[in-house]
Amino acid sequence: MSVLGKQVHLNRIFSHPSGRILAVAADHMINYREGIPEGLRPIQDTIRQIAEGRPSSITLNKGVAMRCMGEFAGRIPLIIQQMALTPDRPGFADHAEVEEAVALGADAIAVAILVKCEGDLDNLKRLATTVREAERYGLPVVTHIYPIVMKNGAAAVSTAPEDVFYAVRAGLEMGADVIKAPYTGDPQSFGDIVAATPVPVVTAGGPRCESLEEVVAMMRDVVRSGAAGSTVGRNVWGFPNIPETIRQLKAALEIAD
Repeated sequence: MSVLGKQVHLNRIFSHPSGRILAVAADHMINYREGIPEGLRPIQDTIRQIAEGRPSSITLNKGVAMRCMGEFAGRIPLIIQQMALTPDRPGFADHAEVEEAVALGADAIAVAILVKCEGDLDNLKRLATTVREAERYGLPVVTHIYPIVMKNGAAAVSTAPEDVFYAVRAGLEMGADVIKAPYTGDPQSFGDIVAATPVPVVTAGGPRCESLEEVVAMMRDVVRSGAAGSTVGRNVWGFPNIPETIRQLKAALEIAD
């Protein structure tokens, strides 16, 4: 029975005619200890604009979902983020359980983890445990998985193909249903990773782009790689016209040549 339930949820998330996703994540707030982005400050209005754009799904922390998603319930597939973590410190805040995500009507639970760094075995164990618990409910697990390297003495997310491949494979081996990982920067190297992975792989939205045209061009490259789409945060709510940004990125999902 859980197999059918999981497929129902995944079909909702992957309902775009292309079979790909343009998902929007607004679950970053806990990770900004200073310099809170403007797009995350008026969260109710931001969610309203995201809903107007009709993305494939929206990822939120549970408290925001509880207080801000009522008027949009059932209109956008909801993904509840389980974790809060940052590259510059070990450990994580585990703030949502599978049962809570199910009770909130979520179509998936997201587990954000870091690998190739201190504490990564605990992170992997948390992902595997969530997969085990979610299987009982037919709830898909989406992992947001990032390889970490040291740059100029500070921890940073790596986009090197070999590091990203390791991260994606770790997500697969822990049982994730969908894997979100950093984009390597070119369709060929990311395509090699996608081709070796028998579950959907989507890209993270990446660093803030200077223009919408730059984001759209990156999305077209992601599609050419064979990826299942992208989950985007600041490159959606970081632009003034959120619905138009989503519309253009969804249109880019169709372009594969």
